[in-house]
Amino acid sequence: MAFKKRGYIVAQVSKKAENSLQHGHPWIYDTEVTNLDAVPEDGDIVDVVSGRGRFIGSGFYNSNSKIRIRLISRNANDKFDAAFFERRIRYAWEYRKTVMGNDLDCCRVIFGEADTFPGLTVDKFHDILVTQTLSLGIEKRKDIIFPLLYKVLNEDGQNIRGIFERNDVKVRELEGMEQGKGFYPLQGVPIPDNTDVIIEENGIKYNVDFQNGQKTGFFLDQKYNRLAVSKIAKGRKVLDCFTHTGSFAMNAVMGEAEHVCAVDISQDAIDMAKRNAELNGIAEKMSFQCENVFDLLSSMNGKEGYDFIILDPPAFTKSRATVKSAIRGYKEINLRAMKLLPMGGYLATCSCSHFMTEALFEEMLRSAALDAHVTLRRIEYRQQSPDHPVLYNVPETEYLKFYLFQVV
Repeated sequence: MAFKKRGYIVAQVSKKAENSLQHGHPWIYDTEVTNLDAVPEDGDIVDVVSGRGRFIGSGFYNSNSKIRIRLISRNANDKFDAAFFERRIRYAWEYRKTVMGNDLDCCRVIFGEADTFPGLTVDKFHDILVTQTLSLGIEKRKDIIFPLLYKVLNEDGQNIRGIFERNDVKVRELEGMEQGKGFYPLQGVPIPDNTDVIIEENGIKYNVDFQNGQKTGFFLDQKYNRLAVSKIAKGRKVLDCFTHTGSFAMNAVMGEAEHVCAVDISQDAIDMAKRNAELNGIAEKMSFQCENVFDLLSSMNGKEGYDFIILDPPAFTKSRATVKSAIRGYKEINLRAMKLLPMGGYLATCSCSHFMTEALFEEMLRSAALDAHVTLRRIEYRQQSPDHPVLYNVPETEYLKFYLFQVV
């Protein structure tokens, strides 16, 4: 039965797109739009129909983007007004309350497509919300969405004092948007004059530089993986590579490690890690080293006595085109770590790239172990924390892989 037009421009899509959408993926690429019954403005909502005119869903249209349409609804009765977006925000927040319990001082509130807010990230750092908007459809509706975020969370007693936009990313230009950052002006709410914020995660306090830090200021997705590290750190000498804010290192200290050395190539990261350690009163149990991890691991011979090495590198690949070189990088650091660890030592290793799949990562680990002449006993395999939910049939939402091994 053909879809009855309801006031939105209608986009007809190819059979390939139809199959993908029916299997749950929310994106329609530029080559998959076969017909438009009028020319939409970029950022407008269009209704999507199959080649036979059957309704599939509604989404944001953008002629600047290879992702031509991003679905936001599959219900032909939805009206995209303030009430619609408020329901979606409440649904997302209730989900976080369910899966995170009382652990809400810092968490991801909106995770893009996984919360049917395509291109929108919202992180909560104590009393500040930090947003990143990567789709024009959301950008054109943020004057509806952002005040509702403030309303919904404050009605639940979160005492949010401001929303900070971290739109200083080049990918916005691919959607025809400018870069920028700053506080979003909420009506009747003063712009915060104090931009310092301290969060607490796993009983550890952190300074969060939400204005200039990486991404939105702090990586929340490793929350429970850091806790897993703390549970096996007792009595061990730990080397935390790519420490960034010192989060894995400090969880190891809290797990009663004998000593922890935090390493990062960035002096700013080392300075932040030191400040965080001092904030928690544990700096005397740690050492800090500003050095390239690849060079450091190459220079070590195992006599340093580390029996627990943590590898949490940045994404070595952000596209399929660079996966092979990324595999070489991952293998190099893992191989060197495996060679340094004594029999019975522990390795935590991870990848935060969607393109470095679980299968590819495990193949790399087996190859590294073979070359290092060691056997790995897997203790745990983990992914991102549940406030970063994975949507089946949307592989882009599944990106973090975290492994704990013992060398046997």
